[in-house]
Amino acid sequence: MQMQSPRSPLSMKRAKSRLPPTPSTPPTPQQRQSFSKLLVPISKKRRNILQNPQPRLAAAVDAIKWKRLNIDKSELYLPLTFPTGQTFRWKETGPLQYTGPIGPHLVSLKQLEDNGVAYHFHFTRNEDIARIDLFDFLNMGISLNEMWNEFKASDERFAELALYLEGARVLRQDPLECLIQFICSSNNNIQRITKMVDFISSKGNFLGNVGGYDFFEFPTLERLAVVTESELREAGFGYRAKYIVGTVAALKSKPGGGVEWLACLRKLDLQGAIDGLSSLPGVGPKVAACIALFSLDQHHAIPVDTHVWQIATRYLIPELAGTRLTPSICNRVADAFVSKYGKYAGWAQTLLFISELPSQKAILPSSFWNTEEKGSAKLQMEIQAIQETKKRPVNKRKMTGVFEQQ
Repeated sequence: MQMQSPRSPLSMKRAKSRLPPTPSTPPTPQQRQSFSKLLVPISKKRRNILQNPQPRLAAAVDAIKWKRLNIDKSELYLPLTFPTGQTFRWKETGPLQYTGPIGPHLVSLKQLEDNGVAYHFHFTRNEDIARIDLFDFLNMGISLNEMWNEFKASDERFAELALYLEGARVLRQDPLECLIQFICSSNNNIQRITKMVDFISSKGNFLGNVGGYDFFEFPTLERLAVVTESELREAGFGYRAKYIVGTVAALKSKPGGGVEWLACLRKLDLQGAIDGLSSLPGVGPKVAACIALFSLDQHHAIPVDTHVWQIATRYLIPELAGTRLTPSICNRVADAFVSKYGKYAGWAQTLLFISELPSQKAILPSSFWNTEEKGSAKLQMEIQAIQETKKRPVNKRKMTGVFEQQ
């Protein structure tokens, strides 16, 4: 997501959300089993989504030898998953092909002509572990089809969007990697965020070059600790430099180590995870919600910025249109998403956010947006009329007459 709205200096306290019951919910991460038994495809017979399981040592210079995943576009569509602001470390290295590191593995994923998905390990020392890590990174313990069927049943607009924007998954990233990326994202644009993240990543072990891009394993806390604030400022990080240095120092002081502390946030409720993340330098409410959603299994976390607020005021809580985006309004926006979509509200919000991106609007038929724009314009006119009415001076004599007649 492009992070351009100013971060509120106020801390945002989220009340524990009361999740509406649903007749059937997708499996939770706590229900994860062996990676070879989790996903249930269209067939009722359980099967491994990762075919050709024979291990081999892959090298970055190998010719690409694609292996199919037993999933289709409805469960994973790469162009709606990777270049939409969840991660800034994956590059488009070919037509419908994206490459990036997952821990110590360098992986390419490709959308096939038959709408299937294939993978290739350019480098890994253990292909068995690499397949498990890929499965976990893609969050494949959760069925997107099941989840979206529930969203579509409760939201007509979501059902219409899903016809054109299927397969937008929420990734399950490494918490440290996700944390540093989203500190870089604060009040920033995607191009500059990517350059900053590439600079940080270059402090890790080199994995290989694909499509003209160099890829690195994300640096450990120990390696990040030797990066100085002045070095980051020279690289163009600006005020974010002190936050990254401060966050690394804070993590290293955590009992058991910062990596272990971050992983433990997955066991807390959403408010506990948000509070923990917000204790780190440079992490405000929106950044904390992004990290919670994209790496800590907090599936109903809602990163609220001006874009998400506008979506909410158009479709969920129109009475808030025209208000100022304060911490209390952020709470109401997040609660509105959770009330509408339940325990996986963050996944629904991600699809609605993606639908607003200029690149994805082009996919939708013009009639869809014409209807949306007319409805939005009508709503704005009604709000403006109400606001103008409130500004008019009150004639007390006439008001008295009205009450008397009643």
